[in-house]
Amino acid sequence: MLDLNNSNYFSLEADQVYMSNSQYKDFIDCEARAMAKLSGAWHEPHNDALLVGSYVHAWAEGTLDEFKKSNPELFTNKGELYAKYKNADQMIETLANDPFIMFLLQGEKERIITAEFAGVVWKAKLDVRNQEGERIVDLKTVRDIRGKHWDNDLRCYVSFVEAFGYLRQMALYSELERLYYGHSHWYESYIVAVSKEDPPDKEVIGMDTHRIEEELVEIERKMPQILDVKSGLVEPKRCGTCRYCRETKQLSKVVHYMDLLA
Repeated sequence: MLDLNNSNYFSLEADQVYMSNSQYKDFIDCEARAMAKLSGAWHEPHNDALLVGSYVHAWAEGTLDEFKKSNPELFTNKGELYAKYKNADQMIETLANDPFIMFLLQGEKERIITAEFAGVVWKAKLDVRNQEGERIVDLKTVRDIRGKHWDNDLRCYVSFVEAFGYLRQMALYSELERLYYGHSHWYESYIVAVSKEDPPDKEVIGMDTHRIEEELVEIERKMPQILDVKSGLVEPKRCGTCRYCRETKQLSKVVHYMDLLA
């Protein structure tokens, strides 16, 4: 197996060898797009929102000065953040001024782990792991914390942690951490969320073991199909609506107008 480090963790080679939470999400959302990314034929476009998240994460990791040097495009000639990134400093201030959050962010930062689960070897990068406190923490920068998101499968509104698969991610990280270190139990897992609003909102979000079990069972249920597609045994399906599918769309039939909302 490829020996992972900070330099190659997000590389194409690492994604081809290992499964990860983000790759799993790619396959669930659109198998065709996931395979196009794995082959190197398609790349996600630049996203300013991801830069803001990386900026805040660099602060939490203690590497903000290095991040600033590596991303000069975020700053004006005067050394100030461009307007569209300025809320990143506000978000950091919101986190730094909360003693409870700062307590939870104490521990080993950006720990890379690997473990076999559901028939494949996974990679994960833990934002914070605290062995003494037996907890893992993931920092999330979000548009808002209290917003409602429609779930087509459940036919109801859900919170952002459900809508964006963050509960699945934390369940997966809990299991991978347990397997990697050989625990008999899961560490407590928390999401520290800070919003991009003015002023930013913040919350510490936890989950119960019952939900962890449910999420892990769902991953195990879906992995055989994903592995068949990734290995080339099964043709990947197109979701038909994502950016990749729109960019590569080829028509071969007429769609009835009543099917447009299907």
